[in-house]
Amino acid sequence: MAANSAVPILIPFEPDEFWSQIRLIIREEVERNRVTKATTENVLETPGLTEKPLFKIEEVCSLFKVTKPTIYDWIKHGKLKRVKIRSRVYFLGSDIRQLMQA
Repeated sequence: MAANSAVPILIPFEPDEFWSQIRLIIREEVERNRVTKATTENVLETPGLTEKPLFKIEEVCSLFKVTKPTIYDWIKHGKLKRVKIRSRVYFLGSDIRQLMQA
């Protein structure tokens, strides 16, 4: 490709004005994205929701420092109840706390 093969841009502005408008739009979008991200980071801080209600099996394994077969054994022996949502298995936070205190 030739180094001087620039394609002209057909816009109703002068190129300098066009690029300054583009920069302004980009700055506004970046600022809006930053503000939106800052407000959505604290999703768990919902009024009335002070703790995590459901835990995945991997999270339970890391909390108790045990393997998945151990968790399945606890389910089998009734130490821990599972909650199935569609095809996924979760555990209630209250059950986890109760097992920690036992």
